[in-house]
Amino acid sequence: MQHAFQISRKIEYGTRAMLFLASLPDGMTTSIREIAQRMAIPEDFLAKILKTLVKSKLVKSVRGSHGGYSLAQHASEISFLQVIEAVEGPISVNVCTDRDHGGCDFTKSCTMFSVWRLGQERMLEVYRGTKLDKLAMRQLTHRSPVVRVKASPSP
Repeated sequence: MQHAFQISRKIEYGTRAMLFLASLPDGMTTSIREIAQRMAIPEDFLAKILKTLVKSKLVKSVRGSHGGYSLAQHASEISFLQVIEAVEGPISVNVCTDRDHGGCDFTKSCTMFSVWRLGQERMLEVYRGTKLDKLAMRQLTHRSPVVRVKASPSP
């Protein structure tokens, strides 16, 4: 039987939602219902994920009848790693490479540690270097109205 590293549903849904938001025209916002339906994400679970992404300042929420969600930064400034860590926290391939763990009793003499660490570094390098603008689903057409977010008046 084959086993693989597995990405959690929370990460999968969070990245799907962010890619959907990256597909919106600049300055536009859309509803949670639209995101959930188009990206096949349970709406209640998505609400929790979006709350976390808002708290992490990757998504902004606009209240009111024309409210909804949009990216808080340009898609070219948001990495795949930022999204993953916003929804799930820092990631590690195993406890040896966990930042907070500090290794195990065998770290100093472990012959596998350098391999785990290299795998961890390469994985994070890929996720860090992948920006949402490169993955945005630009071919999506938006079914419900997307609303232009009004700019705040300058002081």
